[in-house]
This record gives sequence, structure tokens and C-alpha cells, in this order.
Amino acid sequence: MRSLFLALVASLALALPVAAQNVAPPVSAATFQTGLGAVIAENAAAIAKPSRQSIGPVIAALGQAGTGAPAFLQAWADKKLGARKADGAIFRVTKTADGYALADPATGVDRGTAAKAEIAEIKPNAGVRGLIASALIQFQLSDPDPKQRLAALTTLARDGAAEHLAPLAASIETETDPAIKAQKDRLLGLLTIRFGASPQDRIAAIESFGADLGLDFRAALNPILATSRQVFDAAPGANVATLLTPGKPGFPEAEAYDLLVSQGLAPKRLAPADLRAALESHIENNAVGGVPVADLSDPGRREAAYAALEAAGKVPAGATPAEVRAALAAHRFADIYAEPDPAVTAAAKAALQSVSLKVSAMQGADLTLDALSLASIYFLAAIGLAITFGVMRVINMAHGEFITMGAYTGYVVQQFISDYTISIVVALPLAFAVTFAAGVAMERLVIRHLARRPLETLLASFGISIALQQLFKNIFGTQARPLTAPEWLDGALVLNDIVAISYIRIAIFVLALAFLGLFLLVMKRTRLGLEVRAVTQNPSMAASMGINPDRINMLTFGLGSGIAGIAGVAIGLFAKVTSELGADYIVQSFMTVVVGGVGNIWGTLAGAALVGGLQKGIEALNPANTLAAQTWMILFIIIFIQFRPRGIIALKGRAAGD
Repeated sequence: MRSLFLALVASLALALPVAAQNVAPPVSAATFQTGLGAVIAENAAAIAKPSRQSIGPVIAALGQAGTGAPAFLQAWADKKLGARKADGAIFRVTKTADGYALADPATGVDRGTAAKAEIAEIKPNAGVRGLIASALIQFQLSDPDPKQRLAALTTLARDGAAEHLAPLAASIETETDPAIKAQKDRLLGLLTIRFGASPQDRIAAIESFGADLGLDFRAALNPILATSRQVFDAAPGANVATLLTPGKPGFPEAEAYDLLVSQGLAPKRLAPADLRAALESHIENNAVGGVPVADLSDPGRREAAYAALEAAGKVPAGATPAEVRAALAAHRFADIYAEPDPAVTAAAKAALQSVSLKVSAMQGADLTLDALSLASIYFLAAIGLAITFGVMRVINMAHGEFITMGAYTGYVVQQFISDYTISIVVALPLAFAVTFAAGVAMERLVIRHLARRPLETLLASFGISIALQQLFKNIFGTQARPLTAPEWLDGALVLNDIVAISYIRIAIFVLALAFLGLFLLVMKRTRLGLEVRAVTQNPSMAASMGINPDRINMLTFGLGSGIAGIAGVAIGLFAKVTSELGADYIVQSFMTVVVGGVGNIWGTLAGAALVGGLQKGIEALNPANTLAAQTWMILFIIIFIQFRPRGIIALKGRAAGD
């Protein structure tokens, strides 16, 4: 029994080597990788050292590798991948104190640690990161985070391509946010215009936008209608935008021949100086190329001589005038669309024409809003001057400085009240009070002593203007001081890509309307208004009725100055507050009053509208030179006054008599 057991053991021992030979050798884990892991392993070298010119197919393969692809691509873009130097294996890496923590590139499973010297960080350049971002879009479009979806749309709008059409269309069906869905629908249409699978799809996408004013729509149409100037041996067979004839307006013969030269279809033109120099240097036996020197006064003979030299290889090829004409006659020229399909270009051209008409209308509306905004500013600046001039017949050259005083009052208020909304609410009545007091003081101390002496009044107020400017410089310095608008006045009301108006301008427009209503209320419904109207029309008769004209003059001058102070606060919200702030508006204020009609609120309103609209209209015709616009405006007003010396709305009574 014992011998039988030993024999069995010996037999097993002899069989083990044979069995061992039939067992397959160990296989690395990489051999069993599938999906994303297999793609990473197969392209490890390209991933470790990516090049924008060659990495595109690898990124495309990774994007289609299934689960884990977005996380891997994002880690790659964020420079969180590393390659093990020993075998080139790719890992997700996280820096630690001793080196790196490694994770599986496809699944993120922990793979231990490695020393810093064992890992080479993978740092793709900006071009490669851009390609990765484009590949990530298909995943980000359906990301649960709305910010990620919006970021994907932003990237698509900038770098969209034909391969993004399908994932973008698929993501629209599952989009739950109405605003984002609208953006996706619009972007899908824009990308279809550029990369649609068929001309019919592209034309349908173009027509779906109608006369849309969006800049992105026009940007999608413009490349379709881009043209290049080309030359043909026969009739052009491409999508022709315009057939060109050399020598016609817009296409001179010189440009046509230069096009032939640039495409290697003709030699360079032979300049007269070069022709003369070539002939002079090849005179042999009193002849050039077989043509006697005596005959070279004839242009045709000179060209024949040069042709003979050219045939003999003695001079470089050069086109004579006759050869230039022959070359131009032998070729056809045309502007060719970059888009090969005529139906697509026709649809794009029709859409762009429709958009252009609407753009022109919107530009007119935008110009009107700008004119109304400027008119409201001029109205606020001039209304006080109109009151003073209408009642007292005083030309107050210091009116601009009262505007500046109001602006500086707003600045001082903001030094004590940090809340900009409250500070403006406080600054408006305070600016009125300060400038009202200053106006009353000026009237009491200077103006009333110069009654019925307009020249002396003009000089005195001009001197006060200079003195006030210097006083402002002494107190506030020469640097511009900030008068900050509240946050709710930041930005602009944007109706579309063309029409927009800032909230500050809207606020000034509303303020101007409010002052118009308040002024009418005071003038029509109060005793002060009745007395002011009486003194304006006939001061002697008003005095005989018990009205004190001297008191009315004082209050009127103060009221006009106070309104100028409020205008200063409003203007200071968007203009630089310096000692010369009012000087920038005094000329326009006087023009507004004179054109509209002195002493009449409706005339001032009409004058402000005319001056503001005229200035903006001239600036639109010559936007690069605002000084020229003001010059033309002044010339127009001078001519206007020749026909309407009392303004648009003439005042009855004393003003009419004067």
C-alpha cells in the first residue's frame, strides 16, 4: 500500500511540468480594457504630447468612447492628467506633498501614489484645449447644471461646427429651461445656415429668421455672400456674383492685369522707364533687336525691338501695352461667391436686404431717441435762462456756472451720504436752494443796478462767470470730480442690437417732462405765475395793478438759477464735473432760447428739440467730426434767425414790442 502511494505521488510530480506548459502566461490588465480605457491606452502617446494639428481624431474617438469620456476630457483640459515615465500609462493625477495621487483615467478608481519624478504632467496648449472644449459640448448641452449648458452654448456660438448640429438638436427635446431652449433653437438655426446637410435645410433656416436684427444672424449671412475676384479663360462656371469688365468703373485695367500677374497668367507689365533702359543697354551696330535706333521714336517699333530681345533671352519677360490689352481680352473676370450653391446665396442676399431695410429704420429710431435725450438735456439747461431772459431781458453769461454749482453741490452731498439714491434725492432740492440763493444774491447785488443796460449786464455777468470758475478751481481743484449715479441707473434699455438708450438719459428725459409740468402748474395756477406773466408782457401795467416788478425780477432770477442747479445735478451724472462743465452747455442754452422764442416755455421746448435733433442729425452724417457738426448747426441757426428773428414761438407783449 505504501509503495502504491509513493508511485502515485511520483506520477503527479512528473505530470506538473507538462500541465504548467499548457497554462497561458499572465496578461496585463490593459489587455482586458474596453471602451474608454482601451481608447486611452491605444492613444497614450498622442494624449501625453498632443498637437493641435493631429490630435483631432483622438479627441473625437474619446468623445465617442462612452461612459467616463466627459470626465476624462475635462481632466485633460484642466491639466490634471499625467503619464508614467516608466511605461507611458495615463492617469488622473492630484498633487500631494510627496508626489501624486493616481486614479484610473477612465473610471477615477484609486491607483495608488507615485513620486514626483515618476510622473510627467500633461499640459495641453490653448489650441488643444479649444478642441477638447468643442468635444465636451455634446455632453455639456445636456448637463443638469444650467450654467454648464449656457457655457456650452457660448462655446458653440464661437466655435460651432457641422458635427455639433446633431447633439444640439437632440438636446433641445429634453431642455426644460424656456430661456435656454430659445437660445438653443436660435443657435441651431444659425449653425444650420452655415453647416446644414443640404441647401434646402440651409435655405429654410435662413427664411426662418425673417428680418431678424440680431448681429449673430447677419454674421452668419455675411460669409455666404463673401466674394473673391477671380480670372477665367472662358465664361465662369462658378457661382457668379458680378461679371467684371476691365476699364469699367470699379475695375480699372491696371487692377485686372495685376490679377493676371498674381495668378501667373501673364508677365509683369513693362514700365516705360524699364523699356527705355533695356533698349539703351542693347544697342548694337546702331540697332536694337534688328530695329534701327532711328525708328525707336515709334512706340510700336520700340515694342517690337523689346520683343526681339525677349525672344533672344537677353531681357526678362515683360508685357508691352499691346500685350496687356491682348491678355485682358483673352480672359474673363468675375466676383465669385465663396458659397457654391446659387440658391443659398440668393436666399442669403434677399434676407440681408430685408434686414438692411429694417436696420436703417431702427437706426433712425435710435437717432431719434438720441435726439430726444439731447433735447431734454438742453431743455433743462435752457429753461432757467429762458425765464430770466424773458422776464428781465437779461443775458446772464454766468448761467453755465450755476449749472456747475449744482453739479458740485451733488458731489458734496455724496461725500456725506454714501447711498447714491438718497444722495441724489437730497442733492436735487439742495442744489435748487443753493443756486436759488446765489441767483438772488447776484440779482440784488449786481443785476438790478444795471437795469435797462443790456451791454453792461452782459459784461458784468461774464465777469461773474470767470470769477465763479476760478472759485470752483480753488475749492475743488482742476481734476474732474465724480457724481455717481445709483446702481439702478446703470446700463441701458436695450430694445434690440441697434436701439438702446441709457437709463440715465431716460431719467433726465423724465425729469425734463416733470419740470415742464411743474413749470406750467406754477405759471398757470399760482399767483406768482400770474404776476410773472404780467410783468413779462407789460411791466408798467403790472406795476399799476399793484405788482412789484422788482420783487418779481428777483424771484424770477432766483428761480432760473435754481433750475440751472437742478440741471447741473442731472448733467453731472453722465458728464465730467469740472469748473468748465457749464461752459460746455451755455452756447447751446442760448441757441435753444433764441431759436425757440424768448420767455416762452413752449418755445424753449421747441428750440431744444430743434437744436438737439439738428445736432444729432449732422453728427450722424459726419460722425468722425463733432466740431464740424456744431459749426454747421450754428450756421443753420443763423440762417433760421434771418427768417424767424423772434424764434419758433414769438412772445406777445413786451418781448414783441422790443
